[in-house]
Parts: sequence; structure tokens; C-alpha cells
Amino acid sequence: MSNGNNGENLSIRDLVTSQNKSFNCIIVLCIDRDDDIGSKGGIDTPVIGRDSCINAGVRLAIEDPEDSDANAIFAAVKTYEDLLNRGYNAEVALVSGKYNRGIEGDEKIGYEIKYIVDKFKADASVIVSDGEDDETVVPVIQSMVPIISVQRIVIKHSRSVEYSYAIFAKYIKMLVYDPRYSKFFLGVPGALLVASGISTIFGLTKEAIALVLSILGCAFIIRAFDIDKSISALGKPTPTSFIRIFSLVSGVLIMVVSIVNGLSHIPEGIITEDMTNFKIVTNKEIVGSFLRGTILLLWIGIGTILSGTLLSNWFRGSIKTMSDILRLVILILLYYPILQFTSVLTEGASPFNLISSLLIGLAITLVAATFLYQYYRNRKGGESLKN
Repeated sequence: MSNGNNGENLSIRDLVTSQNKSFNCIIVLCIDRDDDIGSKGGIDTPVIGRDSCINAGVRLAIEDPEDSDANAIFAAVKTYEDLLNRGYNAEVALVSGKYNRGIEGDEKIGYEIKYIVDKFKADASVIVSDGEDDETVVPVIQSMVPIISVQRIVIKHSRSVEYSYAIFAKYIKMLVYDPRYSKFFLGVPGALLVASGISTIFGLTKEAIALVLSILGCAFIIRAFDIDKSISALGKPTPTSFIRIFSLVSGVLIMVVSIVNGLSHIPEGIITEDMTNFKIVTNKEIVGSFLRGTILLLWIGIGTILSGTLLSNWFRGSIKTMSDILRLVILILLYYPILQFTSVLTEGASPFNLISSLLIGLAITLVAATFLYQYYRNRKGGESLKN
């Protein structure tokens, strides 16, 4: 098995010779936090002495040749021999925690190290491990004996793979156990799978697609407008939370009515039975009529939600008020271009009117954003606007 230091620490020779005092005893400690030596090799710790550690490393390597803890044990023995060759009084030992790590495992490591330190009257230590997980017990060791070096042993050919797996596992764990992410990355796909399964059971395969799209759309709307945060705020009611909840419910109801109103504006008889869904959504007259009947109430509903958020942040004195004002300004400026778009679809109006209204809206947005930025920067005394 090939092993090597990761290059983050000085060599043992440089570290020891740089000390201004002679040590009574330097203890070389190999840390096995997840107790591979016990669960795989069947060896109880602490293991003390060169020969005992070599036997333990050989036993672990035989049971699991791919386990890097065996490399760490042999590296600890080599470090111990280097110290002896330099004329220092040293000893080597292997300590382990428990399979599930945790507090009990770290407590076990602490007891074993205390026993070794007391037995050899050690006044310095060198820590040898095969990764960052074992090094989490460094504060425990430092409370008992000074540490002059931490040597991390990594199998050369697997170092990049090991780190990649560690990072990947960290993000997977975050997506699964962190409520901020799991409710979206697990909850939404879970709801889609359940809806698809139930629809298939009842023979509603065609309807399943519409159901899945509806669930996905609702999830996007909930996340976009912070509906989940507003609902969670019910457990901690404040005047500002009531404003947001009321405006949110009102806005959603108005938006639903706008859709119904848009459908009623579609001319009768324009949708025939032989028309496919694709032909319906690509028909300019149908889309334009629907938008013309929807746009006003839809904008009022969105504006109601944004206004409630603005009032809530304003009462709290939050600097996010600036962003809320900009959202309302953009919403108002987009209303006329959308009307122009419906005219292009239904009446064949010139698209240049649409382009000019968009450019005018962009110019007004830039002016409003610049004014608000300067106003709040002067008011907050140069405070960061990201808060």
C-alpha cells in the first residue's frame, strides 16, 4: 500500500529540532475514530508499542486491503522510528472511537489518550490520521497533551477521488436532511411520483401529465412568492406577518379570477373539437384574447402580493423595501407592453410600438433604480444594500 503526507505540515525532523526544549516523551498517536480496527480487525484499543501496532495494521490490511487506516498505522510506526533515530524518547499507540462516531466515540478516545499520557508521562504528541474526520478530536487531545504535528496520510492514487466523494456526500446529506432544501428537492419530486402512481393505478394516465404539471407549477409559485415562509409565520404571528398573509391570499384569489376572466374572453366557436392542445396554444387570436382578459386582474393580483411585502418590510424598517419598490415599478411598466403584445396578436398592430414601450420602460427602470440606490445609501450611511 502506498501512502504519503499531504504536504500541509512540516516534517517530524524539522518540527522536533525547531523546539527550544527537550521532551520527556513524545507519544505518536494514530487515530481511528470510526473503530475500523475493532469492527474489522477484532482488536481492542488502546494498542501500545511498535510490534503491537504493526500486528494491528497487518490484521486490518488482511481483513480490508482497501482501508486507509492501515496506512495510517504504518505511518505512525515510521514516525515513531524516525523519532527514536533522532535520539528522542518516544512511544507509538493506536486509539479508536466507536463505529457510529459521535460523542461516545470521542469520549472513548479521550479516555484512552489520557491513560497513555499518564502511563508514559508524555509532554508532547504527534497525531497521525487518514483524513479530516479523525482530526476532529484534535481539541480533545490538546486538552491533555500539546500537539507538535498533525500528519494526514492519504493513499496517493485515491486522494482526489476521496475528496470528490466527500464533497458530493456533503451536498447529498444537505439536500436530504436540511429542511431548507429537502422540502423542495425531495418534497416536490415525491409529490410528483405519488400523483403519477395514483393516476396510473386508477387508469388516469392521460390526466397524470396535467396533474404532475399542476403540482410542479404550484411548487414554483409557492417558492417564487415565499408562500411557505408566510405560512410558517403563522406560528409566530406579528403585525407584519398578518399583512403579508392577507395580501398573499387576496392576490392569489384575484389571480385565479383573472384566469377565469381570460377564458371567458376567448371568442365562442374559435376552439373546435378537432383542435389539438398545440394548435390551441399557438393560435394567435386565442392567446391574445386570453391575455387581454387576464392581464388587468392578473397584474392587480401580483401587485397586491408585492404591496403586502412592501408594507411588511417598510414597517420593519428593512432595507429590502428598495427591492420591493423596484418590483412594483417594473410591474407597472410592463403592463402597457403586454397590452401592446396582445394587440400584435389579435389586431396585427405594429411590433415597433411594443419595442418602443419596452425601451421606455427599461430607461425608467434604470432611473428609478439609480435614484433609490442613492437615496438608501445616503439614508443608511453607506451601509451595504445586500442586507
